[in-house]
Amino acid sequence: MTTKRLTITIPEAAKQLGVGRNQGYQAAKAGQIPTIRIGKRLLVPVSALDKLLSASDSAPKDPEQS
Repeated sequence: MTTKRLTITIPEAAKQLGVGRNQGYQAAKAGQIPTIRIGKRLLVPVSALDKLLSASDSAPKDPEQS
């Protein structure tokens, strides 16, 4: 039986976002990636990352970037 993980590591989140490990840690430090700290571990809640990504999909597009 497999259970769905509720959190992922910063490198795993960075990979899903298509950025490098270091950029993932920088984004987490800047608050651009939602994180929680459990002991010494910095983790990304999967549900918060999904909400962040779905919100960016529905955000209005900047016509100057098209």
